[in-house]
Amino acid sequence: MNKAPDHKLQSEVDKRRTFAIISHPDAGKTTLTEKLLLFGGAIRLAGTVKARKASKHATSDWMEIEKQRGISVTSSVMQFDYLDHRVNILDTPGHQDFSEDTYRTLTAADSAVMLIDVAKGVETQTIKLFQVCAKRGIPIFTFINKLDREGRNPFELMEELENVLGIRSVPMNWPIGMGRELCGVYDRMKNQVELFQGDDHSVIRVQKVESYRDPIIREMAGEYLHDQLCADLELLDVAGDPFDYEKVLRGEITPVFFGSAINNFGVQTFLDNFLDLAPKPEPRRSTAGSVEPTNEKFTGYVFKIQANMNPAHRDRIAFLRIVSGKFERGMSVKHVRAGKDIKLSQPQQFLAQDRDIVEEAYPGDIIGLFDPGIFRIGDTLSQAGDIEFDELPTFSPEIFSKVSIKNALKSKQFQKGIDQLTEEGMIQVFRTVNFDDILLGVVGQLQFEVFEYRMKGEYGVDVQLQRMSYQFARWIVDDNKPDASKFRINSTLVTDKKGNYVVLFENEYAMRTAMEKNPTAKFLETAP
Repeated sequence: MNKAPDHKLQSEVDKRRTFAIISHPDAGKTTLTEKLLLFGGAIRLAGTVKARKASKHATSDWMEIEKQRGISVTSSVMQFDYLDHRVNILDTPGHQDFSEDTYRTLTAADSAVMLIDVAKGVETQTIKLFQVCAKRGIPIFTFINKLDREGRNPFELMEELENVLGIRSVPMNWPIGMGRELCGVYDRMKNQVELFQGDDHSVIRVQKVESYRDPIIREMAGEYLHDQLCADLELLDVAGDPFDYEKVLRGEITPVFFGSAINNFGVQTFLDNFLDLAPKPEPRRSTAGSVEPTNEKFTGYVFKIQANMNPAHRDRIAFLRIVSGKFERGMSVKHVRAGKDIKLSQPQQFLAQDRDIVEEAYPGDIIGLFDPGIFRIGDTLSQAGDIEFDELPTFSPEIFSKVSIKNALKSKQFQKGIDQLTEEGMIQVFRTVNFDDILLGVVGQLQFEVFEYRMKGEYGVDVQLQRMSYQFARWIVDDNKPDASKFRINSTLVTDKKGNYVVLFENEYAMRTAMEKNPTAKFLETAP
């Protein structure tokens, strides 16, 4: 499938860096995203957390409910140019209730930036997101944020990365002081210091030095902080892991950067180093083997569908990750699942809700395609024959509700809303065997709130949700058709949107009992 690469295609692939930022809520992800966009010249003024509560809202948060709550609810995509690189940031929701959408978005990234609050360390949502990245073996770069506040000892944080996440770390820079005492960071790779100047920390000075023992640092930071810096770095030199680029690319070791996104400290250093070290677009596995980005035949896959990005137009956008070849507006490609050729006439690129029609794009880029209802998550578009990329997994929901409609006359709009929000991947829909009740499954409670909000706002339907006591969903694979009567106590048999049988369990005891009673069946955490 691979010919000698086209030099223009090769150079465009080499320029691309496509990454996701992962973190727990409130670690400062939106702030960091904005500062990166600011360096790329994509926005002139970064909104601050303070401004968001007033009239401005963060560039990457566009849905009304996000503005009300001050969180990132949906994943958005932003693109900018910086130092000969074309950068694609996949902004993933940090909120625990949106992790399924977040998980899928990670399949479109070539690397991840893990953001950690210096005071709180590794938090629960970060652990979940890290595990998805680790399963895929993608490189992870760590930015320890909020250095302008009092936080934990950097060595303690490195130990936590290893104990909790199982990944070794290499600090690329090291803080000089912390909180009120913070006066700068020392860049271990480039032998330079970045120092705050003035009381308000508004000016950052970069100074080349011989080593961390350089008297210039002592002069700038004072004796106490310089002695502390020397002691820390001597220990790191002896006991720390050496930087190993191959291990970084395999996701076995994470480069760590310290900084403070809110006042721009360490952000540019991080961006410069990250773009040097992060991988360019990688080959992807498919039914026809590995597909190289430099293969001249165009291929890509849909990893997310978002309805009503522009409420005035009631539109649906399918987000496509380009895997190989050059994309050109108006080109014809094969929609592999549907088995027919389609023309891509209105492709868009994003800076959050601002969209531009794109004339051409390359591997690693994310483009938005107008979706008249023909795309599903995981669909492949191809000029290279009937290939399909490894399907995106469906994750097991943890919270379930029975859903009904308040006004029976609106059943058509109700069904349309359920179908569209299911295809978007926002909710999973199940029907009980024999009774045909509709149950919804989500990863977190806020998804139900957004579901209700969007059903009313976008489809004009008031719904009623009745919380169920189930906690686990397991897809059941058996040569014999499952018998619903076997799943009456603390469990129920349902089907998913594709007709697969799924059992919902109230507790682990009920799940273990069902497994013992059905020895020939497999109970899977993700859809078969």
